[in-house]
Amino acid sequence: MATSQQKTRSFISPGRYVQGAGALARLGEFIHAIGNTPLVLADDDVWGFVGESVESSLAAAELQARRERFNGVPSASEINRVVGVIEQAGADVIIGVGGGSTIDTAKSAGFLAGIRWVSAPTVASTDAPTSALAVVYTDDGEFEEYRFFPRNPDLVIVDSQLVANAPVRFLIAGIGDALATWLEARATSRANADTMAGGPPTELGTAVAKLSWDILWENALLALDAVRDHQVTPHLEKVIEANTVLSVLGFESGGLAAAHAIHNGLTAVPQTHGLDHGQKVNIGSLTQLVLEGAPSSEIREFVEFTARVGLPTTLTEIGLSPDDDATLKAVADAASVPGETIHNMPFAVTADDVVSAMRSTERLARRYRSGIGLPDPVPYTAPH
Repeated sequence: MATSQQKTRSFISPGRYVQGAGALARLGEFIHAIGNTPLVLADDDVWGFVGESVESSLAAAELQARRERFNGVPSASEINRVVGVIEQAGADVIIGVGGGSTIDTAKSAGFLAGIRWVSAPTVASTDAPTSALAVVYTDDGEFEEYRFFPRNPDLVIVDSQLVANAPVRFLIAGIGDALATWLEARATSRANADTMAGGPPTELGTAVAKLSWDILWENALLALDAVRDHQVTPHLEKVIEANTVLSVLGFESGGLAAAHAIHNGLTAVPQTHGLDHGQKVNIGSLTQLVLEGAPSSEIREFVEFTARVGLPTTLTEIGLSPDDDATLKAVADAASVPGETIHNMPFAVTADDVVSAMRSTERLARRYRSGIGLPDPVPYTAPH
């Protein structure tokens, strides 16, 4: 019999979310209320185009920034190295500036060092900036574990012009990641399974997940056009919000299910290395729809829409083959280990079920793609 504690539901969120063109110029203003000795974590590429803005904004708030170089992979060794830098610098707040890997490292190191943490994403490619968890990889880029934190970032600040200036593939990946939010929250709600916020999903978490889905279907294609022109438009602002904050509120308090578990399984095979997070998640979403026995019209619409967005919808496009039994089995085994979120589905799922569903996505996706005149999928080759 469930206890009253098990029935408790939670909704969690960042302390403050700020978004808009030129928002990074206000970084110092908001940091001043959080800490006095900030440490900025950014890789060399990102620092090359935001460093001056970050330094001038902090200086205007009478804060001196120390910048530490991020080495590229959010691994345990890199996180521990940054903890040492925090302690040596006497920092009381760490600011992760850049993509999801940089920000996950900043959150993890900030938590271990016992200080506050802030996210300043330069792309809208994942919902990592806003979440109370980090994805940790091995030094070779293979998924290792989720790390969960007792709170979300104290501040998330998104400069929409930086997102508009970034390569369009980052926004495409963010759309793939965010579209999974509703599919997984819907499944978690049906199962009344636990969420990362604790306990079964809140109505608010589930509703926000659906809102994220609706915004993306209405605005994604026009937002991508805006990024191709490096313009900030209302459509882009809506998609940034869906990718960066609505998706997080939806998955943390609404629940994860098969799509992200299958993403994690895909990281276990070298063929998919080099793909963006959202590209692999999209294959997970499609596989989840097949596992659910979703109506053919729903699957067709998902394939057609995400293919138009530019997301992979076939195994071929992520470097796999439906005939490669050993690789598909390795993915499925990793996706269905005890404790994985695939077990939040409202029915039991085995590794064999995942293999069958993944294999069947190839033929159905090709058929639906051809129905809207898209060319045959281009095989993906992982970088060496």
